[in-house]
Amino acid sequence: MSFRPMLVAAALVLAAGLSAPTSLAREAASSAGQRPDGAAIASANAQATDAGMEVLRKGGNAFDAAVAVSAALGLVEPESSGIGGGGFFLLRRASDGKVVFVDGRERAPLAATRDMFLDPATGEPRPRQTIDGPLAAAIPGLPAALVHVSKTYGRLPLAESLAPTIALAENGWTFGDKNLAMMGWREAALAADPGAAPLLLVDGKTPALGTRMRNPDYAEVLKRLGRDGFDGFYRGDIATRLVDGVRAAGGLWTLDDLAQYRVVEREPLVFQHRGKTVITAPPPSSGGIALAQTLQILDGYDWSKRSELDRLHLRIEAMRRAYRDRAVFLGDPDFVDVPVELLTNPAYAAGLRAGIHPEKATPSALLPGVTALERPDTTHFSIVDADGNIASVTQTVNLPYGNAMVIPGTGFLLNNEMDDFSVKAGVPNAFGLVGDDANAIAPGKRPLSSMTPTIVVGDDQIAVLGTPGGSRIISMVIQGVLALDAGASALEAAAEPRVHHQYLPDEVSIEKDALSPELRAGLEARGHVIKEEPRTWGNMQVVTWDLTDGDVDAGADPRWKTVGKGSTQDGGIFR
Repeated sequence: MSFRPMLVAAALVLAAGLSAPTSLAREAASSAGQRPDGAAIASANAQATDAGMEVLRKGGNAFDAAVAVSAALGLVEPESSGIGGGGFFLLRRASDGKVVFVDGRERAPLAATRDMFLDPATGEPRPRQTIDGPLAAAIPGLPAALVHVSKTYGRLPLAESLAPTIALAENGWTFGDKNLAMMGWREAALAADPGAAPLLLVDGKTPALGTRMRNPDYAEVLKRLGRDGFDGFYRGDIATRLVDGVRAAGGLWTLDDLAQYRVVEREPLVFQHRGKTVITAPPPSSGGIALAQTLQILDGYDWSKRSELDRLHLRIEAMRRAYRDRAVFLGDPDFVDVPVELLTNPAYAAGLRAGIHPEKATPSALLPGVTALERPDTTHFSIVDADGNIASVTQTVNLPYGNAMVIPGTGFLLNNEMDDFSVKAGVPNAFGLVGDDANAIAPGKRPLSSMTPTIVVGDDQIAVLGTPGGSRIISMVIQGVLALDAGASALEAAAEPRVHHQYLPDEVSIEKDALSPELRAGLEARGHVIKEEPRTWGNMQVVTWDLTDGDVDAGADPRWKTVGKGSTQDGGIFR
């Protein structure tokens, strides 16, 4: 069943009430001119947080620091992101309150086709071609995003922002707990690749915890990027090496694919929630729309008068409906018509709310549409500088360690983002994610993403947050916003025990001990199926700025407490 006819009809009714994102964005600029008492960075790796702080000490702003943290994470968290992948930069400039979404998402090669991963004889997907090897890799966008953010919004030359990571690559970075845990998924694939094995393994095996890892090739690529900008990666020697390596292995890349890549500046999705302005990711992210729908559904209830069981039940039911819409309607807005204004309109949320029973779960089978699970193989960081500039950034290579392929001499893994497309309608990808034609493969198209970098602007606080976690990103950001609403600190919001529902499978996923026995029994009595997961998920990074006293706070997810780092500097020393 398609919901598009219903949406078209609803559009005629709601048109007069559609929100104006630019007007809300101007409201979000109300704190322009205010300054915090210092700077704060929260990232998934201490070595990356330190790189960002070093750039701030050099006189850089939050956007220069974002370039530094991003490049460093690509080195020290190769399982999660890197310059062979892509990312989203949600930025807010202090001088004028401007908010912008810099889309550095990967693109399908120009030779890609709708059915390129299907067996011609059977019409079914060929095993693992979207996961391992050259066909799995889309054209990287992160290097172009670093150049664009530095040139357009930064204060320092790009080479200075990249310098801490260049030094780290040359002198050595420390192989940590998260690198070790994620490599268990991909050791065999890495060992089979002649470029990845010598770079990331020791004698063909996973390195020991604490191993010093050097990467002079990565340092050289960053030097060229810093010296030559876009052309240093997308044209010239590095581009030729990448294309020759991918094509020799059986891939489709061409020099035109790289030369034609462009970052896209998009208008962020902006909406109101409980008197606050939420600034978040537009398509090709699905996260912002689902975040808006869920929070606006919940805003229709008198939250303070609801029991904890009621609040949890209603949140689950709101997520169920938002994730249904995610599967049916969302894709790259440059290729498909995504009804963003309608899907994020409070009146549409009211219609969804009307279908929620206050004390009974709605079986997902009654809500047509499809979606499922993605793994947490992404990374996020949040920054506020001493001038009040803000960066909320989520970046990825998709699966742990991407497509497990390194072109010799480049020093970085390629992504496997082609798996984020709908390879065949109704057929799940590596994460069980099912899509429709809106997310079908097309030349130059960006695959749908769940990455949800977010900024929440209130009268007394600004919060910057985001997390990895695939389709669970959205539910975690929802929890983070609600926790901050309730007065949680940055660290408390990052630590929030996770509860997730995404329409299909029709179950509530929870972390161990996330619910009390009483709450769990109450949900089950209402018809919810509870599944306790054996592992935690996500890696949320939160920064808050108290507008009443200027204090800044940084909270790195304690699930990786030996790896991540939230850091603050007081006294305005970076102004």
